[in-house]
Amino acid sequence: MGLIERVKKGNTSSGIAALGNTFLAVIKGVAAFFSGSGSMFATTMHSLADAVNQGFVFLGSVLAETPPSERFPTGFGRVINIFCMVAVVVVTIMAYETIKEGWHLFRNPSDSGSIWLNIGVLIASLLIDGYILIKAMKEITKETDKDHDHDGWLLTRAFKSAQRAAPATRLVFYEDLVATSGAIFALFGVLLAQVFGFLRADGIFTMLIGVLMTFVAFRVGYDNMVGLIGVSAPAEIEKKIADMLLEDEKVVDIYKIRVVQEGRSYHVEGTVELEKGLSLAEADDIKFQLSEKLLRSSEIADVVLGIIEDDDKQSRKQEK
Repeated sequence: MGLIERVKKGNTSSGIAALGNTFLAVIKGVAAFFSGSGSMFATTMHSLADAVNQGFVFLGSVLAETPPSERFPTGFGRVINIFCMVAVVVVTIMAYETIKEGWHLFRNPSDSGSIWLNIGVLIASLLIDGYILIKAMKEITKETDKDHDHDGWLLTRAFKSAQRAAPATRLVFYEDLVATSGAIFALFGVLLAQVFGFLRADGIFTMLIGVLMTFVAFRVGYDNMVGLIGVSAPAEIEKKIADMLLEDEKVVDIYKIRVVQEGRSYHVEGTVELEKGLSLAEADDIKFQLSEKLLRSSEIADVVLGIIEDDDKQSRKQEK
C-alpha cells in the first residue's frame, strides 16, 4: 500500500478537525490579543491544543494503515494509540495553563474590550466546531452501527457507540464536544464580563474550560492506555463472531473463544467443536472455510482457529 492510499484511509474526522481548529486558533488568538479576554484566551488554547492533537492523531491513523511486515506480523494498529497518548500530554499541559490563567483572572479581574470581535469569533467557532462534532458523530455511527438500527438522536447513538469507534474518531468526538461546549461557556463569560460588568465571570469560565480539557485528557488517556495493553472486544462483537461460526451446520459448539480489540480491528482466537465422525481432511477444510468467512469481515484483522470433536457438553447456543 502506497503513501497516498494510506493517507486516503487515514481518519478523516481528525484531518478535518486539525484544519478547522488551526483556523480557529488563529482567529481566536487575534481576538484574545486585541480584547484581553480571559475566556477568549482559554478557548484559543483549547483550539490550539485540538489542532496539534488532531494533526498528531491523523498522522498516527495514516501510519496505522501500514500493512504487516515480516518484523511486525500483527501490523501497526496500535500506533494510533501511541499518537493519541502524545495528544493527551499536549491537552494536559494546555489545560493546566488555562486553569492557571483563569485563576489569575478570577483573583485580579480586569475589563476587556472588542466585544463584537469576541462574539463574532465565538459564533464562528460554534459553527466550525459544531460541524466537526457532527462529522465525528456520523463517523462513529458509520464505524460501529453497521449491524444496528439507526433510530434515535445522532448524539445519543454516538455516546452509546463511542467505545467501539476507532481511537482517532473517539478523540475527535470528545475534544470537539468539549470545544463546542467551551465556545458556549466563553460566550457566556464574555457577555457577563463585558455587558453586565461581572468581571470575575471571565476567570470562572476560563477555569471551567480548563477543567473540561482535563476531563478530555483523562478520558482519552484511559481509553488509549487500555488499547495499548489490549482489551477484550465488547460482548456483542464476541457474540456476533460466535454466531457466525455456529452458522456452519458441521459446527456443534464453541469450546472457547477470545476476541481482542485493537483500534477498530479484532483478533480472533478460538476452538470450535465439530460433529463426530469427520475425517481429518474434512475437519481441516471446515476450519479453513470458517477462517476465511470471518476474515471477509473488514473488522477482523486475523483469525486463529482450532478444531476438536464434540465433547457432548453445550457451551453456547444459537437459534438456527
